[in-house]
Amino acid sequence: MKITIDHLDDLHMEAQNEEGGKIRMDGNTEIGGLEGGFSPMQLLLAGIGGCSAIDIIGILKKQKQPLEDLQVVVDGDKQSTGTFSEFKTIQLNFIFTGDLEEKKVKHAIELSLEKYCSVSKALEKGSDISYSFEIKS
Repeated sequence: MKITIDHLDDLHMEAQNEEGGKIRMDGNTEIGGLEGGFSPMQLLLAGIGGCSAIDIIGILKKQKQPLEDLQVVVDGDKQSTGTFSEFKTIQLNFIFTGDLEEKKVKHAIELSLEKYCSVSKALEKGSDISYSFEIKS
């Protein structure tokens, strides 16, 4: 896995993966950024939300659950630890649409966060990760 990061201007950068996918990054205005992209800490939250969503969609497909849509809202509570910040807590709220069995949805989320999602496994060492979910039909 390889990511290339190109400096655009000031603190504004663009990351590109080997497949050509791109994402913009920037710092906040307090440190001289333009706020023209995700901050690196926001990318961590996007990473855990996206990673778990990919797992959950796959698990629900295997369970033959009729998922119509999924939205993940990720909220992180940052704390400064000397010269850097880390997430004290990360809360994921999964909003499902479809005629889904609650027990299977809960099981899919737990499998993702506790076993399959590499991002959650990396972040759980320093962060308390919790979740909630709702199912809309």
